[in-house]
Amino acid sequence: MSSDFFEELKSRGLVHQATDENALIKQLNEESVKLYIGFDPTADSLHIGHLLPILMLRRFQQRGHVPIALVGGGTGMIGDPSFKDQERQLNTLNTVQEWSLSIKNQLSRFIDFEDQTNPAILANNYDWLGELKLIDFLRDVGKNFTINYMMSKESVKRRIETGISYTEFAYQLLQAYDFLNLYDEHGCLLQLGGSDQWGNITSGIELLRREREVQGFGLTMPLITKADGTKFGKTEGNAVWLDAEKTTPYEFYQFWINTDDRDAVKFLKYFTFLSLEEIAAIEKEFVAAPETRVAQKALAKEVTTLVHGEEAYNQAVHISESLFSGDIKGLSAEEIAQGFKGVPTYQVSSEDDLSIVELLTTSKIEASKRQAREDVQNGAIYVNGERQQDLNYVIKDEDRIGGKYVVIRRGKKKYFLLTF
Repeated sequence: MSSDFFEELKSRGLVHQATDENALIKQLNEESVKLYIGFDPTADSLHIGHLLPILMLRRFQQRGHVPIALVGGGTGMIGDPSFKDQERQLNTLNTVQEWSLSIKNQLSRFIDFEDQTNPAILANNYDWLGELKLIDFLRDVGKNFTINYMMSKESVKRRIETGISYTEFAYQLLQAYDFLNLYDEHGCLLQLGGSDQWGNITSGIELLRREREVQGFGLTMPLITKADGTKFGKTEGNAVWLDAEKTTPYEFYQFWINTDDRDAVKFLKYFTFLSLEEIAAIEKEFVAAPETRVAQKALAKEVTTLVHGEEAYNQAVHISESLFSGDIKGLSAEEIAQGFKGVPTYQVSSEDDLSIVELLTTSKIEASKRQAREDVQNGAIYVNGERQQDLNYVIKDEDRIGGKYVVIRRGKKKYFLLTF
């Protein structure tokens, strides 16, 4: 371990703020440091907004340090007010516990809990927060913080005008207690988080100093912004999840392949384990010929493979190439389901007339039989990628991909899915 690691993190743009940077580098150079990041279960899956901190844990583990992935089963019952415009909706204990289990399973795909030299540690703060007694907590933790100190945190100040409940106001004390508990249990000295977590992290460092006379450290990563001003992690208004059931590998791949030219190289540094030298070579090629989209292709390959595996990546590429070329029949039923998730779908019943004109109107692809006939005759209708101009054409068993799907295209880009 050397300071080169910290310099690499900086070169990748992954260091936003650090407490006592020189002392932190010295600590990292001298021993294997235990560090943690918390993940509150606010849904049944993590999304790509969590990917940067997850990969930071992996980067530290690769350099010989011990990452602690903390699932916020306790803090998830409260809700972090950091840079939120309004109170979070409170979820039931059963819901939070179910989501916590899902998140535990996801985290194990990225960091190694079985490593022979520095295995990662998985923890859930409900194990200690759920046992807290209010009087003890107020005496042992609350006495260390003045109201002025707590209100000075930027995440709290932003909510004072619109209102913040005592529940969310006290969140930073719970996160500080997490740091103290992880120090006592595991000797954890470093907390990582997004830049919006700076106030919570420094509260934990303060509690360590006051209660244990120990210097803890904090390091934050930048909050990711996109060059076009839209929110990172959203596509068409929906979150991009790490769960393949919620966001298919094809959708996931498409999110990365459609990265803005201005963001592609930056995201290669953030989200991949390609060396900086490899990224520099890609950047040079990309700048010389941006139309090749070599940076986006490398990004989509690395991140999709990392999250979903090589087979899923290859399948996503196959779906993309088939849709671009129009070779729909070359896709499997599973690939059809991925590639056409979200398109208008019509369940064909046994009573339906399977002639092309009737089916176009019954399924609402066309508004009328007259319009359906015109579009068929004019060559605007495609069945499984092949133009169909026969008004008497009838959908046959061999048209059903995997026995389940027929893809109808009207014009250049409007797709519809018939299911059987």
